[in-house]
Amino acid sequence: MIRRNGRRGPDTSYDWDTHHRDRVEKPRAYAEAGIPVYLLIDRENLSVLLHSAPDPEDGYRDIHVVRLGGEVVLPEPVGIVLPTGELKQYLD
Repeated sequence: MIRRNGRRGPDTSYDWDTHHRDRVEKPRAYAEAGIPVYLLIDRENLSVLLHSAPDPEDGYRDIHVVRLGGEVVLPEPVGIVLPTGELKQYLD
């Protein structure tokens, strides 16, 4: 965790390859490993992308997009509703 504007927040970075790594490599690898959900904060579009229903060959079958400020329903085995409004304060 790092401090931004006097608040503690997630440690984030943006390198030249971040887009490809976060949107292509990680989802593919996580789905192949059977990780049930992958959550990505989309800074450019002010949204949250929830990847679920992993398939080892096809990647995640479901991608659900929620605008920041809304609630994301993470399916089982996580099984929680995540309010995203507070995440806005950590965007660059």
